[in-house]
Parts: sequence; C-alpha cells; structure tokens
Amino acid sequence: MLSHTVVFWLKKSLTSEEKDFFFIEVKRLGEIPSVENFLIGTPANTTKRPVIDDSYDCCLTVVLKDLLAHDQYQEDPIHLDFIDKCKNLWEKVVIYDAD
Repeated sequence: MLSHTVVFWLKKSLTSEEKDFFFIEVKRLGEIPSVENFLIGTPANTTKRPVIDDSYDCCLTVVLKDLLAHDQYQEDPIHLDFIDKCKNLWEKVVIYDAD
C-alpha cells in the first residue's frame, strides 16, 4: 500500500466560484482507476496545538496498491487534466508519499 497525501494552499485572491471549481476538479481524482481509497478534506476544527498546521485549504489522501499504481495515477489523463486546469489556483502544494 502506498499513501499519497497532497496538501494545497489556494491563492487568497480566489473567488468563491474559483474555489468551488477547484473542489469539483480535485474530487474527480477519485475516479482514477488505480485509486483504492480516496479522502479529501479541509482543516478540522480541532483544538489548536503547536504541532497542528491548519493553514492549508485542502488535504487529499489517495491510497494506491503499490508504486506502479502510483505511477499510473500520476500519468492518468484525469490527473494531468486536473493539474492543467487548477495549477493557477494554488499558491503552494506539499506532497507526502508513504509506504
């Protein structure tokens, strides 16, 4: 199993329509055939602690069978289309891949 977690910080200047568009498009990533499990969320309203970073706008976790499935996910037309359509909407992206 490989966990692919992507954290997005969207541009502060986005309109509500642009934010809605981003979330519609990011949800489409769950349709990629190599995806085994798909979770998407925004910062939870948990108690503030020094170790919590809730400055992001969207966190996506994709569970894939193995490295081959990960590579297929990266090259899938849905993923490439998402990047093409949405890359201008985010300020920063951080990815954590774990076995």
